[in-house]
Amino acid sequence: MSTNLMQYVVVRGDLAKVLNWTTGAVIAQACHASSAVMHLFHDDPIMKQYTSDLDKMNKVVLEAPDENSLKQLTAELLEAEVDHKLWVEQPENIPTCLVTKPYRKEEIHKYFKKFKLMK
Repeated sequence: MSTNLMQYVVVRGDLAKVLNWTTGAVIAQACHASSAVMHLFHDDPIMKQYTSDLDKMNKVVLEAPDENSLKQLTAELLEAEVDHKLWVEQPENIPTCLVTKPYRKEEIHKYFKKFKLMK
């Protein structure tokens, strides 16, 4: 069962608010990153556990204010060896979204406390 596992999705808020991306374009970034994580870690035992009951997958979608905050989060997760994917939209080469592999919330929540729920 995946009930104790959480996947964090962090999307740049400035894409819509400052750069005027459409809601659909922003949502697509989260979908791209989430799909990439599913592919990259499909053989991981925790990913298999997470996807063993598709109706009980838990995600939280948070907002990073801008590119710098997303890059800072990436650096922190790399240092802590937290598996994730930073989605970089091409051909523009714009970092837009970060998604973690599923983890137990208590293992990685501390890296995401500074972000608010995406609205």
